[in-house]
Parts: sequence; structure tokens; C-alpha cells
Amino acid sequence: MPIKVGDRIPNVTLHIMAEGGPQPVTTDELLSGKRVVLFALPGAFTPTCSAAHLPGFVVHADEIRNKQVDRIICLSVNDAFVMDAWGKVQNADDNVLMVADGNADFTEAVGLDEDRHERGMGIRSQRYSMIIEDGVVRTLNVEAPGKFEVSSAERILKQL
Repeated sequence: MPIKVGDRIPNVTLHIMAEGGPQPVTTDELLSGKRVVLFALPGAFTPTCSAAHLPGFVVHADEIRNKQVDRIICLSVNDAFVMDAWGKVQNADDNVLMVADGNADFTEAVGLDEDRHERGMGIRSQRYSMIIEDGVVRTLNVEAPGKFEVSSAERILKQL
């Protein structure tokens, strides 16, 4: 069953790129005591993700953080090397933390996974955004398959 508003985010290990290479980080470390905007998407370097979803959060990062948001996280079922490279291409810099869910552990734990084997992509994340306060989901915007209508940075700004 998919996660819903009011649920606590499960504690799983993800990865971020550090100076020496991929570094494990838990969701508790990323979310505890913080107000976080997390958005997830099917894959780095894919058309809608690269043309609209991530760029919107990069462009609006300052506005989002000015709404008492401590961190903006982009999550995808890719490895830390791919997420790091994609963040550099998209100028995410320190505005958006690029987080790798390479084994889909988080994606499956929150029940927002989808099977994209027919497209050669394996298990991927659905497209969504959420506002999380101290590890608890306060707002959740899950897209219909193939859509990009409710999980944008502009929508999150209105919800903050």
C-alpha cells in the first residue's frame, strides 16, 4: 500500500555522492528534525525529468527554501554516480540534494514503485512530490502514469 499523508517515512539507506565517492545516508539522517521537500521521478536524463521536473526545483529553490524548507531532495532509482552527473548537468549545485535509490529500497518501502521492464528500465519510481516534516508526510502529490501535472515545484510552492 502506498504511503499517505500522516505516515512516517521508513528508515532506509540511500546514497549521495561525496568527495571520496558514493556515501550511504539514511532517511532518518536526511529528514529528522527538518522540513523537507522531496520529489521523485522515473529516471535521470529522461525527457520530462530533465526538461521540466528537476529544472523547476532548481529554478525555484530559493523561493522554496524561503518557505522554511531546510532541504530539497531529488530522488530516483539510479546510482549515485548517475545522480551526481545529472545534478551537475542540471546545475543543481547546493540547491537540490541528488539522492540515489539505486536498489529501489526507498521507492518500494513507500509503495511508489512501478514496473518499467517493458521499456527496459526495470523497477522505477513513480513521479511525485511531498512535503515532509520531521520524517512525517504532510503533503503528497502523486502523478498519474505518464503525466506531469501535480508534482511540480510551482505546485509545491503553493502548498507550502
